[in-house]
Amino acid sequence: MDSVGGIVARSISGPSNPARVGVEAATREIKKAAELVLREAGAKRNSVVALGAGLAGTGQQEMKQQMRVSLEEAFPGTVVNLLTDLEAALAATGKGPAIVLVAGTGSAAIGRDEQGQIWRAGGYGPPFSDEGSSFSIGSRAVARAMSEREEQGRNSILGETILGQFGCAGWAELQQRASAHPDKVFPAIFPIVAAAADAGDATAREILQEAACQLAALVKAVANHAGLGGERVVIAKTGGTVGRSAFYDTQMDEALKRVLPDAKIGELQMSPAEAAARAARD
Repeated sequence: MDSVGGIVARSISGPSNPARVGVEAATREIKKAAELVLREAGAKRNSVVALGAGLAGTGQQEMKQQMRVSLEEAFPGTVVNLLTDLEAALAATGKGPAIVLVAGTGSAAIGRDEQGQIWRAGGYGPPFSDEGSSFSIGSRAVARAMSEREEQGRNSILGETILGQFGCAGWAELQQRASAHPDKVFPAIFPIVAAAADAGDATAREILQEAACQLAALVKAVANHAGLGGERVVIAKTGGTVGRSAFYDTQMDEALKRVLPDAKIGELQMSPAEAAARAARD
């Protein structure tokens, strides 16, 4: 972003949640993204005066400080403004009361009232929260598929698809892989469940309906704390599960309307990355 707030380049790199990949790996990916975007913009590193980073996994003060120090070392002479991914998403709604539902690998809701006070629910990672996330959906899909195998003596179509996706001969093998690397297994199952639900699979649809209700409960909790239940409020959805399944998107909207009938459901006014950059300028 230039000095007057115009976007001159965008880039994408890998995962940067320090709680999942570590501070060093997260910093490396942010540096990679910066190098790509500066190259596209034809700018040099020393011309950057501020960096805004909206990062998952920085809700705890200790982790936030570690990440801030690492970024300051990686970008010497640059002012670093570090936000959580939830704060960046909320900033992307613009001004005024709003609630953001984040439904990706994890799940959470964050809201802002008329006075600018911020409230949040969820977002503490498995096994403590993340209901309705791709991680949770993948885990539930495996549990249901294993249960159906026991009940019926054979795998369901959904179960066979899940095993085939990972090249596993049976559930014991998948369990072993999931125990060793849960973040590489469970979220990757979400697209399988989403596609199955869109194709009419009853089990997949039941899993996503329950997940949608869990997400709506997070939004309702924020609305209650922020006193936003009685008037028209904007709910913005974001995250990796949004827009991936027509069935799931519909279930989310219907569940949100049940808990907040007067809400206006939409999208962020800008990307969280843009919001983080604007916060850095401010």
